[in-house]
Amino acid sequence: MAFDGLKRLGTAAAISLLAAAAIAQPAPPAPPPAAPAAAPTPQRTTATFEDWTLRCETQGTPPVKNCELVQAVTAQGQSQPVTQVAIGRATPKDPLKVVFQLPVNVWIPAGLKLAYDAKIAPLNAALRWCTPAGCFADLDLTNDQVKQLRAVTAQGRFTFKDAAQRDVNIPVSFKGFAPALDALAKQ
Repeated sequence: MAFDGLKRLGTAAAISLLAAAAIAQPAPPAPPPAAPAAAPTPQRTTATFEDWTLRCETQGTPPVKNCELVQAVTAQGQSQPVTQVAIGRATPKDPLKVVFQLPVNVWIPAGLKLAYDAKIAPLNAALRWCTPAGCFADLDLTNDQVKQLRAVTAQGRFTFKDAAQRDVNIPVSFKGFAPALDALAKQ
């Protein structure tokens, strides 16, 4: 009889253990979450106006279009630009901003000067930051400066100092600048 009670206790214990194990079993895995909607690929367009390129990119939801004028200077035999000049607006209400990308070996305190007319003082831009890709200077353009730049027909130049404090002059062409600026205004 004692054996019979022990047997019942053993069976009850086994059932309890099985029930506990069943309860302790993790729930079946939840179905994987739905994949997030793929972000739309930015749409890029370009248009060339002699020596200037109008570069636009549309991205985001709702789509936002951002455009800029760009001129790159490359060294002979190289595909990557040595310097770039970009002109655009962060938002339609902002003034036009000129951003210059320079090599990393610049003397930062000297800043940068953009000369485009011997009768007009050059525009001065402060060097703001450097990354492994280059150093960057920028300045906001006034409406008068935009009008002056639009009228330039000769070649201009921007000047900065390298790390050894030697002047470096980079040519800037204004061929095609006025029509490129008109196209930028329409974007």
